[in-house]
Amino acid sequence: MASILYVCVRPEQGAADAEHRSFRRALGVPVLDRWDLLDRPLDVAVADRYDGVVVGGSPFNVTAEERGDLQRRVENDLETLAQNAADGPLSAFFTCYGIGVVTRMLGGTVGTAVPESTRATSIRITAAASDDPIFGPSAPSMSVLTAHKEGSIEPPPGAVLLAANDDCPVQAYRVGDRLYATQFHPEVTPQDFVDRMAYYRTTGYFDPREYDLTAERVLAASVTGTDLLRRFAERLRAAAVSTR
Repeated sequence: MASILYVCVRPEQGAADAEHRSFRRALGVPVLDRWDLLDRPLDVAVADRYDGVVVGGSPFNVTAEERGDLQRRVENDLETLAQNAADGPLSAFFTCYGIGVVTRMLGGTVGTAVPESTRATSIRITAAASDDPIFGPSAPSMSVLTAHKEGSIEPPPGAVLLAANDDCPVQAYRVGDRLYATQFHPEVTPQDFVDRMAYYRTTGYFDPREYDLTAERVLAASVTGTDLLRRFAERLRAAAVSTR
């Protein structure tokens, strides 16, 4: 069985714990080790022992005018992980805030002109993703959950654009064969997303006066984002078996 590490970048303990559970369930693994990047710097030697890494979301924004020392250190650590996946044997799946870190590091464009509110949305799987083992089976489109204040306006040079929609032109891309990044949240069910909303009620992702209505709409949605993480884990398992 492939070994996978969940890298957490959420300061809210309850939200972080719930995200950990969401990733474990979506990946379909009995054990998902965890590294809380806000509590301790990345140990590259430890990360390299895993077949794959999944990176969760965060209220941080890479476009923030003021980024404190902690955020800068976290972003440097995430860049190290992303570079290892782009250049080496590590496979990585970055989500939400993580796509901003990867896009900026590799020369793409991140900005605040393409935000999306807390909701379910439809994304188009691109023609370039037709032979991608993670995204290709979901063509021509899929429904996912999203909430972000910034987004990638242009993918990094050389990246393969895997998914897009009218509101956000870069919903997902791949760099090389092992580095994936998504703007949306592939790990959550609608109930997971509503539970997470409670931690971010007053942080600008949705109008707090419309909390109940937003939650109702999310709960009514049917989403398929978790298929991507299941395929990611299956690919890691197959690779682990083939190397034995």
